[in-house]
Amino acid sequence: MVEEFVEQYTKLIVNNPEDITITKKMIDDNFCEITINSNPQDLGKLIGKNGNMINAIKTILNGCKAKDNISYKIQVQSI
Repeated sequence: MVEEFVEQYTKLIVNNPEDITITKKMIDDNFCEITINSNPQDLGKLIGKNGNMINAIKTILNGCKAKDNISYKIQVQSI
């Protein structure tokens, strides 16, 4: 559920939505790492000015923590 949301949301932000891929890795029962792979030209849009865009995504995922009790870590990488 969470990775689908992150994928759809990030595709709306970037100039090259076809390059967006999301990988989810469960570290343990209560911690998950989500990696956003994007075109190098879109890294700035995903991170945002002063990190505002990626922080907004993290804030939304913190709300998901209240529902499923899983902590999420977000990473942005270029492909």
